[in-house]
Amino acid sequence: MISSLKVSSITYALKVDNLEKTYTQWRGEPTKAVDGVSFAMEEGEVVGFLGPNGAGKTTTIKCICGLVEPTAGKISIFGIDALKDTRKAVKNTSAVLEGNRNIYWRLTTRENLEFFAGLHGRSKKEVEPEIISLLERFDLVEKENAPARKLSRGMQQKLALGCALIRGTDFLLLDEPTLGLDVKTSKELRRFILKLAEEEGKTILLSSHDMNVVEEVCERVIIINKGKVLADDLVENLRNVFNVHLYEFIIKGKHRLQRIRDEHNVTDMRYVNGKTIMKVVLNDSNSFYELVDQLKEKNIELEKVKNLDTHMEEIFMNIIEENGVVK
Repeated sequence: MISSLKVSSITYALKVDNLEKTYTQWRGEPTKAVDGVSFAMEEGEVVGFLGPNGAGKTTTIKCICGLVEPTAGKISIFGIDALKDTRKAVKNTSAVLEGNRNIYWRLTTRENLEFFAGLHGRSKKEVEPEIISLLERFDLVEKENAPARKLSRGMQQKLALGCALIRGTDFLLLDEPTLGLDVKTSKELRRFILKLAEEEGKTILLSSHDMNVVEEVCERVIIINKGKVLADDLVENLRNVFNVHLYEFIIKGKHRLQRIRDEHNVTDMRYVNGKTIMKVVLNDSNSFYELVDQLKEKNIELEKVKNLDTHMEEIFMNIIEENGVVK
């Protein structure tokens, strides 16, 4: 496992030790969804929690917020044992799970916000300014009296986020928070998440398949697969370890470039406005000049080459592939 993080004796916002969860099967072998997961988060951190489908992310998150009982291991939230005193520990926690599932369909938008605030002991009068602010922030003012079941998928997702935030807790678990959101709202949410951490000191564990979201708001990432932690490090450190050289070639005309596809690591190829746009990973300068020579041999006109930065998506795929799994 890749890691450069040192664990000290401080009180963490979240600490997970050797967490395991095995599901028994009616027929066949038991399934171990989480297999010895350990990590810790300091207060005010925004940490990305990544992995392919079936990696154990959601099961881990459900164990943390008390929805699933682990088979083994320990969880503490702000120093409170979340397995022995679950109710007290989760009072410090709000979650958005699997998109829009943590809202009540028959309640209106406003009623949902009031209900979840009430569950945390907050009165309508106390939270009214926050409700107004959340309705405005997520463009739900016109839908405040509409039943949740009649909202669009994106609006339901925004309401789910609002219901998590209205509880006023210091620790947030966000599982796919941008699912169903349009580009504008997704960008606004990224800025909002950063503000929650930087200005309000919230601690946020963010699970997402949207690498742009993870890269923009997370300083550190944890990558798991098959229930095990493969990497736990700062994004910048992972960039240095997996410093792939990604180039974008912009070529005049429409070309299939089958030989280049066969001989090089082409990650993307698109045809836009009469041009071929190809992204390719090249390990060294020799590979770069070899590809350029191949284009010249075919009398293919190269318009521009861009050297792209290493992105979270390439880091993620390198780590998964290094551990023998490609998803």
